Amino acid sequence: MSDPAKIKAQPPEKHTGIKLTHPQKLAGGIPAVISSMKHVYGEVGVIEGTKTMLKINQFKGFDCPGCAWPDPDKERSVVEFCENGAKAVAEEATTARVDAAFFRKHAVEELSRWSDYEIGKSGRVVQPIILKEGSTHYEPISWKDAFSTIGKQLNKLHSPDEAIFYTSGRTSNEAAFLYQLFVRQYGTNNLPDCSNMCHESSGSGLSETVGIGKGSVKLEDFYEAEVIMIIGQNPGTNHPRMLIALQKAKENGAKIITINPLSEAGLIRFKHPQKPLDMIGSGTKLTDLFLQVRVNGDVPLLKAMLKLLLEREKAAPGTVLDHEFIKNSTSGYEELIVDLEKYSLDELIAQTSVSREKIEEAVDLLAGKKKIIACWAMGLTQHKNAVDNIREVVNLLLLKGSIGKPGAGTCPVRGHSNVQGDRTMGIWEKLKPEFGQKLKEVFNFEPPQNEGHDVVGAIKAMAEGKAKFFFAMGGNFLSATPDTELTAKALEQCDMTVHVSTKLNRSHLVHGKTALILPCLGRTELDVQESGKQFVTVENSTGVVHQSRGGKTPASEHLLSEPKIVAELAKATLGNKSSVDWDHLVSNYDNIRNVIEQTIPGFDNYNDRVRKPGGFYLPNGAREGDFKTLTGKANFTINKNPEHKLADDEYLMMTIRSHDQYNTTIYGLDDRYRGILHERRVVLMNEKDIKEAGLKPEQEVDLVSNYDDEKRIAKNFLVIPYDIPSHCIGTYFPEANVLIPYNHYAHTSKTPISKSVVVKVERR
Repeated sequence: MSDPAKIKAQPPEKHTGIKLTHPQKLAGGIPAVISSMKHVYGEVGVIEGTKTMLKINQFKGFDCPGCAWPDPDKERSVVEFCENGAKAVAEEATTARVDAAFFRKHAVEELSRWSDYEIGKSGRVVQPIILKEGSTHYEPISWKDAFSTIGKQLNKLHSPDEAIFYTSGRTSNEAAFLYQLFVRQYGTNNLPDCSNMCHESSGSGLSETVGIGKGSVKLEDFYEAEVIMIIGQNPGTNHPRMLIALQKAKENGAKIITINPLSEAGLIRFKHPQKPLDMIGSGTKLTDLFLQVRVNGDVPLLKAMLKLLLEREKAAPGTVLDHEFIKNSTSGYEELIVDLEKYSLDELIAQTSVSREKIEEAVDLLAGKKKIIACWAMGLTQHKNAVDNIREVVNLLLLKGSIGKPGAGTCPVRGHSNVQGDRTMGIWEKLKPEFGQKLKEVFNFEPPQNEGHDVVGAIKAMAEGKAKFFFAMGGNFLSATPDTELTAKALEQCDMTVHVSTKLNRSHLVHGKTALILPCLGRTELDVQESGKQFVTVENSTGVVHQSRGGKTPASEHLLSEPKIVAELAKATLGNKSSVDWDHLVSNYDNIRNVIEQTIPGFDNYNDRVRKPGGFYLPNGAREGDFKTLTGKANFTINKNPEHKLADDEYLMMTIRSHDQYNTTIYGLDDRYRGILHERRVVLMNEKDIKEAGLKPEQEVDLVSNYDDEKRIAKNFLVIPYDIPSHCIGTYFPEANVLIPYNHYAHTSKTPISKSVVVKVERR
């Protein structure tokens, strides 16, 4: 049988042959085209690869399974995708297969010693499989037996709250709605999802301040903006199509301020891969002003900017702040002013690693402008004070009246393609009373009222033996979460773990006593149900709900769609306890959309409106200047500076992605823009810090964190000199996730502190 002690929860600690080049100063261009073709044609072939790529993000095509950056509402390019999207599609459309023969050949323990890259490249899972208790190898199981096995296990639990139901951000609206409906009819709100680990802080901060946990801008607002602030984000790697919008904004006269610990190629200069003149020219300079802030120095930086804006307003009354907006549409302005007066400008600036001159330049750009957009990603959301980060951004926008008008507003850029839609569909451990009432009215059952487990709570419950069943609708829970070794032990405590997946990942190898993998259709693939061909819907970062219609022949005749899997699971588990006609719902996805329309506000005439090219916008009060908060207005907030007391030999570590990576999926081993090739076990350090610590470039070191008197070690990293503020370091995840304590997280949102972990760098 598999020995849990020998199963590897972490990626291998060996090196793969590093090669260093200079960090690049330009994104896109011919290298991006070559990289896209290499990945797609290498996995799918030239003819099939080209046909598939031309359907990405088209009106009658499929939504890119990568990020949630919005598509143009009207005209779209023939090539409406980026390098990142090409890699994502290549991963899904690969011709490699993981079948019964593969699992007969490779034991689970052996597979756990592979790198994440090797595991992912093994191919598509093509039939349902089970790892029986005491077995060393997965083996095939019929769909009927798989659902029966899972249903019996769920019905054996002493309480529905002993089951955890996780969701990744790739799940469609239709699948997500059915999933939460099944889970709540089963009797629990244990619905953790990937939002808990990324933009939960955005939702918490925005809901409190402007009344909706989503961004307020549309794509077109970028073309009207006067200033765009990009904070804690690397769009060149994570959302490359955003660079096209920024390029157009620059052409229309916008200024761009970038705030980040690292200078990223995608925000320096950009060559549009689809513009011949760009390809032969020098591209477009994007960032006008770069503020290289220390890790988690954003609140003091923003406070310094607020104080300087107030100084300018005092010097020239009525020229800087939007007093009419502040008076009529906000609450808490006086309290904010009083609080800001408590801070010394010099002390604030000292906490940022940014010079006063640079901050003054930023304030000069902002002072006379009203159309300001603030964009951010996980660089703001994964800290203990992450919610404060978001609220301080909103403070700046409210002072300027830069929300609820064209060319201005908030823009949290979501990472996964439908993570925002999942939350809209009710994937949340906190059941809103009004949503619970609608579920009761439409589906004739009493939804559970107690708050369920988020990701942090789920890890704790499994580790303590209080949760004994884990089900994942997509994703790679083990590699996405903090505290890798603890999370692994938590999963191994379960009686059963089940994963709905397209491809193999490390979470499938760190398992409960019994484990199943249920293979599903991918975004690119044709979905045929009883009534014929189906499409699903998703929601992007700007709140647009639109179609996604796959067309490729499925990788296997044994694959089921996610809605079909949920329906069969519900039937096998609930039986006559549910009055829902699950077969009717999945026979035609219009039926699912009809009940969504009855249950969730904003989906009136769902089936009609989503069939129009580009779909439709959901209601957004903040976009219209209607702030649905407790005060009925947009709220200024009082936020504290972060406290990081570092010893001389301690550093503040942020986890980052490489360019050949999307979330936990490793497409390759090159971080092309940062000039780090063929290697992932690296630690980016300030050159002066390296010398003061007595280290040398490419020296092997261990990274060590110590929280609550528990020592965590990430072994065998190579020191890489890099342009990063002193006493700050950068490392890739999931390799460094082992260092992140699961029980240290942001207030309110409980998002783990993945971007500000105190560590030591120790020689090997």
